[in-house]
Amino acid sequence: MHPPGCTDQIQPSPADDAALAIRQACGDMTQRWRGAALVRSQTYEITFTGQAGATLRAEFDDCDVTVGRGRTTLRAELPDEAALAGLIQRITSLRLEVIDVHLVAPPPPEK
Repeated sequence: MHPPGCTDQIQPSPADDAALAIRQACGDMTQRWRGAALVRSQTYEITFTGQAGATLRAEFDDCDVTVGRGRTTLRAELPDEAALAGLIQRITSLRLEVIDVHLVAPPPPEK
């Protein structure tokens, strides 16, 4: 039984979608060495709907910003999963809809 005004249907929020995207993108971020977790920085691209203007781009001056047709992509090298979560939180706190989060593959090692 639910309190008055509550229903069984709970709609996922953009923050829920962002949390799922973080878990998917960060599946294997850590390396194990002698029982300690070593975390290496990773480069991520996060895309949200809308074309960021100058004011919004200034909010993300710590990222490379690419504006495309109806979407904006941020590219950032982040030290850990907490930093990725923080960046996604900054985006969603501005009521922007995250549509993609992915890890950018590192360049192949030089031979």
